[in-house]
Amino acid sequence: MERKKLQDRYIRFDWAIKRLLRQKANFDVLDGFLTVMLNEEIKIVEILESEGNQESADDKFNRVDIKALNSKGEIILVEIQNTRELHYLERILYGVAKAITEHISIGEGYEKIKKVYSISILYFDIGIGTDYIYHGQNHFIGVHTGDHLRVNTRERDVLVSRLPAEIFPEYILVRVNEFDKVALTPLDEWIEYLKDGTIRPDTTAPGLKEAREKLKYYSMSPQERLIYDRHLDAIMIQNDVIDTAKWEGRIEGKAEGKAEGKAEGKAEGIAEGKAIGLAEGEAKGKAEGIAEGMRQVAARMKDTGVDIATIAKCTGLSEEIIRSL
Repeated sequence: MERKKLQDRYIRFDWAIKRLLRQKANFDVLDGFLTVMLNEEIKIVEILESEGNQESADDKFNRVDIKALNSKGEIILVEIQNTRELHYLERILYGVAKAITEHISIGEGYEKIKKVYSISILYFDIGIGTDYIYHGQNHFIGVHTGDHLRVNTRERDVLVSRLPAEIFPEYILVRVNEFDKVALTPLDEWIEYLKDGTIRPDTTAPGLKEAREKLKYYSMSPQERLIYDRHLDAIMIQNDVIDTAKWEGRIEGKAEGKAEGKAEGKAEGIAEGKAIGLAEGEAKGKAEGIAEGMRQVAARMKDTGVDIATIAKCTGLSEEIIRSL
């Protein structure tokens, strides 16, 4: 039983994607994942530099976990986000825009622009919805007819018709924690692995059968396992602290809200005062609680040996603040 338990433990995808799947020998795992996600056969040619060049001191990095070029010359961005980040949709939009502009040179025609796929694997609740995978893209649809606009372009003296969908970026949001069904399809099996790290012994899902051999926990050296285990501890700590901060923020917010509500109620009416006080107090309490929680997360991650750049990305705190903890 113990031996089977050891064999069935697999490395989390967020760790594999940063360390193992960048190696050409392991592209078949990534090929399979992207093939299932994009519903077409994908072959990765190379892993591209994932840190965008800064043009000025105020410019932002285009930080993603994987930036790859497929056999059709398209760019695929894969990012795993373990904790909530404000303005996440704006961030992935920026990342896509940055990837597009980085891969077209001054003087080149616009036909050289690469199509970009952005895949976000999210371990937090980004919003309200009933599905665990959402797909978005630019479409131009007739207001009265409902048809999709097809744009005519000329390439090498040949008239070519293209849908905007063949040019504009595609966005896929995977809400891992919302998956609660029996895995029946290759896509389901991949989400099941992303959520709890399990891979079926008889899987035929593209990429997962390769992952069973290449992402075994006990195939790592003892030193690599130690670093990996610290990574898991850091994730657990930050999620625990954030949840605690939210809970404490709600409690503090409700208490402050009641007090403020009573005070305002004397002047403007008890009912209205309580409503305003509860709302404002709870919002303030949540914000302060989460901020303090992030500082605690950063301190604990720092103690476990996580590098400052990674801590800054996870918590949103500045590297200066993290060094001072």
